[in-house]
Amino acid sequence: MKTAYIALGANLPSQAGTPRQTLDAAVARLGELGTLVAHSSYYATDPVGYADQPTFLNAAAALQTDLEPEALLERLLAIERSFGRDRSHGILNGPRTLDLDLLLYGDRILTTPALQLPHPRMAERAFVLIPLAEIAPDLIHPLLQKSMKQLLQELKP
Repeated sequence: MKTAYIALGANLPSQAGTPRQTLDAAVARLGELGTLVAHSSYYATDPVGYADQPTFLNAAAALQTDLEPEALLERLLAIERSFGRDRSHGILNGPRTLDLDLLLYGDRILTTPALQLPHPRMAERAFVLIPLAEIAPDLIHPLLQKSMKQLLQELKP
């Protein structure tokens, strides 16, 4: 089994309820894809990019899974859709019912049309690094060769 690290975010209600309730339900759904080994606290964060939208609630999870990265991504996207997310419509970086991003998959480095591992912008985003450093501070980024804690400390405010 490999350990995958997943970023979670929401800032619109879904059929599950509030963004917090949506993230709670999404975490439970992640457990269907393997063994959930860690889950961060929830963090309220300001939107990045498109600013005219509600505050986000963000978290990170560690999942041990037998699914290959591409199959895991497809399952994550299916979970998003089940909570009303349609990636083909809407504003780039706009409001959403649920966002699940595959950040890391073991130490795998992968670039395909559908997936890039590690996630290409994770080291630039406090809303990703803060919850990730909470659950895996010593986890090493396979390209940058720095821990999540180091990346967070180096992130410019």
